[in-house]
Amino acid sequence: MLTSAILILLLGYFSGQLVRRFGAPPLIGMILAGILLGREVGDLLASQVYELADDLRTFAVMVILMRAGLGLDREKLVQQGSVAIRLGLLPAMTEAVVVAIAAIFLFNFDFLTGLLLGCVVGAESPAVIVPGMLRLKSLGWGVTKGIPDVILTGSALSDVLILLLFSLLLNFLSQSNFDSNALQLLPIQVAIQIIFGIIIGYLAARLLDWLLQQKTWAQNVVQEVLIAACLALFLVIFAEILPYFSGYLATMALGFFLIELDAPLARRLRLGFNTLWVIAEIVLFVLLGASVQLKVLENVLLPGLLLLTIGLICGRSIGWYLSTLGSNWNWRERLFLLPGNSAKATVQAAIGAIPLSLGIAGGEIILAIAALSILTTAPLGAWAIPTFAPKLLAKGEVDPTKVTVTARTLLLTAVDTSPLAEKVLKKAADLARKSNGEAIILHVISSSNDLEIEQLKKQTKRLLADIHHQFITVNGSVAETIVSTAEEYQVTDIIMGKRGHQPWEKVLVGSVSQAVLETSSIPVILVENKVCSVN
Repeated sequence: MLTSAILILLLGYFSGQLVRRFGAPPLIGMILAGILLGREVGDLLASQVYELADDLRTFAVMVILMRAGLGLDREKLVQQGSVAIRLGLLPAMTEAVVVAIAAIFLFNFDFLTGLLLGCVVGAESPAVIVPGMLRLKSLGWGVTKGIPDVILTGSALSDVLILLLFSLLLNFLSQSNFDSNALQLLPIQVAIQIIFGIIIGYLAARLLDWLLQQKTWAQNVVQEVLIAACLALFLVIFAEILPYFSGYLATMALGFFLIELDAPLARRLRLGFNTLWVIAEIVLFVLLGASVQLKVLENVLLPGLLLLTIGLICGRSIGWYLSTLGSNWNWRERLFLLPGNSAKATVQAAIGAIPLSLGIAGGEIILAIAALSILTTAPLGAWAIPTFAPKLLAKGEVDPTKVTVTARTLLLTAVDTSPLAEKVLKKAADLARKSNGEAIILHVISSSNDLEIEQLKKQTKRLLADIHHQFITVNGSVAETIVSTAEEYQVTDIIMGKRGHQPWEKVLVGSVSQAVLETSSIPVILVENKVCSVN
């Protein structure tokens, strides 16, 4: 079991990075690694891995949903609320119905079996859509109209509807007993699951805030993430036992309401769940690859691709058009739904094999189509989202409270050969460690000799031994050189010493900090013998 874990994590990681270097999404490499490790090719994984696969996928989905909830923007959702609701209902349902009709002709299915296949195909993948949309939010693409938030919310609502319809159809087909009254009650059941999912998510957010903030049961971020992850996982599992609410939606609502209740706590949890996703992503997609049955794909490859194409073009496109009808989206933003809202992976992996395990006629074909949809749409969607977003969406201002913005911290530290240089270097090292940043150490040559510069280099190397830094020397006017160098390297802050009361002959040196303050558009941190001030 431990050997299998090492193979999954290391081979999955390095395969993903290798594929990334060729410009493709890392999940392609992870899926390929899973195929190589799986029973169809290498058969290198222990049987316990397959037994735990469903539980591991559930954990990965929980991480995805928490990240999605913690990244939602309430204001943007209110602005585009009707579009989000329609995206949660129409595209998946129109695709499912079109797939059901096509399956009658391509595979000789009856309509209910075809609709069961349509539910498998129509479900959207949070494993692809959530990371893709969160990345767009962090970069600002489509944020003005809240397009990533609308797609995230619509995807969660869509999966609630699809999974509920799928479970009802399974019950009908496995018992060979069709109850038309149950289908008539479907809209009520969906509404109940959504309403109770939101309510339970809100109560869970209140509980988490009470535990972590008011009662301080956690002493650090790791413990906070541990408690939050366990609570979110409980919601997903409990929904399977008590199917009166959507566990997926409750988990997503937990993160969403937590932003409103306690934004600092939500930011800390967001960072923690981003770290968890690094591992969960590898496990999820490697297991997807390991579960693919390559031999079954041979018989349904061409008709399966045709079915997926028909469902996308004739089914989902109609749903997209109806969902955005009357909105303020332009045609480019509507077109973005094609790459942004069509990937399949997680849900297909979770439910694709269920019809076959229950002995439903055509179950092997449903499983093969589910695997085919994963292999074709998941890599394509993961590639298309970041590729087409800059071409189809407008870039807006990023709200740092709603996303985790990965910012590069680069400090320009201007030092001379005076005793104050040590304090300036120590301050730069302290800030770089706190922000995991880098530093450029700048010495403007004036009257310094080579021996003094060498001593300054040794002092820099000693004080910044654990910091990525670069020592440069430049000739020129001190203040102008500091400002121009900071702009050239696009640093985030300038750190320099501030002389206090100086003798008259050194007043020109003391005026350097004032000149930098007046001319620099970059924040300046001044270090004195006693205090540090920021300007």
